Amino acid sequence: MPISRGLQRLFELRGLEEELSQAALEEALSKLRVLEKELDAARERERNGRRRVTASAASADMADRIAGLEETRSASRRAAVLKPRIAEMEAEVAERRAAFLAKRIERRQAETLIGKTEAAEAIMAGRREQREIDDWFLRGGRCADRAVEKS
Repeated sequence: MPISRGLQRLFELRGLEEELSQAALEEALSKLRVLEKELDAARERERNGRRRVTASAASADMADRIAGLEETRSASRRAAVLKPRIAEMEAEVAERRAAFLAKRIERRQAETLIGKTEAAEAIMAGRREQREIDDWFLRGGRCADRAVEKS
């Protein structure tokens, strides 16, 4: 008796759900990486602004000092906007990771069920074969084979 179509379909469905969950997790991770890179760029821009202000102090160039201060403020605002978005995305990544792991467990459970079903079927098939051999032997299978050989 082969594995039921319903059980096989369940396994395939769980596999597809796991793939979709994995894709959603990877998408969220890539968005998080983009936000983190933007935050790093904002921090670098802020450092550059401070360096510009420091350099302008030595040259007494007001335009460079004002540009440096504005660049620092702008980068600080950008970082302030990005930090909550990163926190939200980290939460979303955690949710998607949990969903992915749950789908993986469901698929593995279906896989285990199929494996147990196949093992039980193999045991039953082995028992049937042994029973047929035993029945053949009890019916006098050897004598019948010899009678066929003599004729």
